[in-house]
Amino acid sequence: MAAMRWRRLGRLFDPREHTLPAGCREYAQSPQALVFDDFVRVYFSTRSVDPANGKFLSRVAYADFDRGLRTLRGVSAHEVLPLGGLGTFDEHGIFPFSVVRDGERVLAYTTGWSRRVSVSVETGIGLAVSRDGGERFERVGTGPVLGASLHQPCLVADGFVRHIGGRFRMWYIFGTGWRAGAPGAAPDRTYKIGQAVSDDGIAWTREDGAIVADRLGPDECQALPAVFAIGGRHHMVFCYRESFDFRSHAGRGYRIGHAWSDDLVRWTRDDDAMPLTGEPGDWDGAMQCYPNVVEIDGRVLMLYNGDTFGRHGFGVAELEVAR
Repeated sequence: MAAMRWRRLGRLFDPREHTLPAGCREYAQSPQALVFDDFVRVYFSTRSVDPANGKFLSRVAYADFDRGLRTLRGVSAHEVLPLGGLGTFDEHGIFPFSVVRDGERVLAYTTGWSRRVSVSVETGIGLAVSRDGGERFERVGTGPVLGASLHQPCLVADGFVRHIGGRFRMWYIFGTGWRAGAPGAAPDRTYKIGQAVSDDGIAWTREDGAIVADRLGPDECQALPAVFAIGGRHHMVFCYRESFDFRSHAGRGYRIGHAWSDDLVRWTRDDDAMPLTGEPGDWDGAMQCYPNVVEIDGRVLMLYNGDTFGRHGFGVAELEVAR
């Protein structure tokens, strides 16, 4: 296949420069674009502090840009979707928040998370609907549409959905388990990318097993898949890292990966075909993560987070295809 290159266009949004809803501060994680006739809305997960214990809560906001993704038009003054109720799968946060149009509606596939005792978190994929053009969303139900199952026992998350060939198709991640990387250390998680299909966007049939080969070995974590098509071939971008010591060792943190498919069933990993690396000392110099690809006016653009998991915002890169 022809070599593809991402041209970095710089940081697009820094949450520290804006007033965010619900007392949120810092963090604009997992930017997800929804294109309108005259602007682009980018949803992201930001964080407030739980007054009961001082821990973070993940909440959804958005920023509106012109179609060229050059000028910020405004930031949401309201919370897009409230957190779930006591004991629900999304009680403590929603991250990420992936949107797709469905006729007059906008569907949002949410990753809800809640705290655990023996491990830090459990997740599931929920569904919310907007009928006002994406200003506010309401849950279809209080539980997830996709969660832990017999062969995918934990950490089902990061649902990315598109309507292709008359069916809804989802790419998501599932956990393979928790393990401490060293004696006495807190357990860390490992997860892989899977896929599922649906006729209505609610009831999903999974295709068991991971669909993207590991590059770092069995302890590789894969997250936030996003799928798009160029010239009849489907491409997937995602981020991947080591399971352990990724917070304190830059070389073990997230970077962008790539796979391609001609049939949406078998995927071939080929990270070298679409490399993206940050500049040392820049906002994305040590980490690139949580990608989302959108086509606007013939341009293929990738929104992504940089260092510290998006604490200081998100940027954009443009795809250039070498001839």
